[in-house]
Amino acid sequence: MLQKTSMEQKYIRGVYAILPADLDTDCLLEKAENALKGGIQTLQFRDKKSAYKRAFKRAKALRECTTVYGAQLIINDSVQLANEAHADGVHLGRDDVAKLANIRADVGDHMLIGITCRADAMFAKLALEHGADYVSFGAVFGSRSKPDVPVLGLPRLNKARQMFPDSNICAIGGITTENIASIKHAGATSAAIISGLFSADHIESKARELIERWNKA
Repeated sequence: MLQKTSMEQKYIRGVYAILPADLDTDCLLEKAENALKGGIQTLQFRDKKSAYKRAFKRAKALRECTTVYGAQLIINDSVQLANEAHADGVHLGRDDVAKLANIRADVGDHMLIGITCRADAMFAKLALEHGADYVSFGAVFGSRSKPDVPVLGLPRLNKARQMFPDSNICAIGGITTENIASIKHAGATSAAIISGLFSADHIESKARELIERWNKA
């Protein structure tokens, strides 16, 4: 029996798995399903190189997979793709904040909108004021996925929590089983992980371990 994704609560909590970009479709779906089997409840799909038709086909396949496991699907950087794939949310960048009111009107109240803020607290404030459901800060630690992004550090993550006590804050960058508890202690409501999960030999067991350490923190 299929489970349906629930959006009764419009936020992301715990381990937020971001699928590596540029995987072939079979590998993409295999990694996604292994993560979902391990208990992941939120997956983000990034595909900036495919033509739209291919990206849509892959997003639809992920939508079907996440529905089976009762998980959320977030689409990176494309409101159109998120809408047409019936995703639960869209994750956008700095250039999209000025258009947030129009984007919200386009996707409706049911869809999550996340915004990348890196280390810019004032930009996060602007994004939240314009209707973002969560803001992403990082890289908290050195990141293998984006080594060019400056390191934020735990104290500045904690400062963001103090500035936005009631907001949903996603931490990203270099998060592993060894440091995920410190992310939660610093005030993040979710921890976005790419290589810390998907480079593991056994993704399902790594997902369980990350979730367990988050929950115990």
